[in-house]
Amino acid sequence: MSTAKTEKSRPTPAEGFSAEERAAMKERAAELKAAGRRDGGSKKAAAEEADLLAKIAAMPEPDRALAERVHAVVTAAAPELAPKLWYGQPAWAKDGKVVCFFRSGQADRTRYSVFGFNEEANLDEDGGM
Repeated sequence: MSTAKTEKSRPTPAEGFSAEERAAMKERAAELKAAGRRDGGSKKAAAEEADLLAKIAAMPEPDRALAERVHAVVTAAAPELAPKLWYGQPAWAKDGKVVCFFRSGQADRTRYSVFGFNEEANLDEDGGM
């Protein structure tokens, strides 16, 4: 296994945010704008899932396979969670709040992809989510 680190654009103090961070913020702004234009209910949920599946389909391998499997596991294990995009990456939410998410390592220019949880998951409480 190679010990070479993946190059990542790091901000200098004068720059502020990295190119990846700026791109994620732009994607998040576009997500919020699109969500505001959508009607509520099943059409909105279907559109958000379609957005998530399109994002996964656009990922390079092996991140695509990982994200597809994570989506299958999350939707089977927790069908009450709604798939959506969060900062341009797949996420699953309950009552509009993101509970868990997948970050593509290749999109973030990092060595590993990440599956993570936000505080709303309440994993340490009885009953969990």
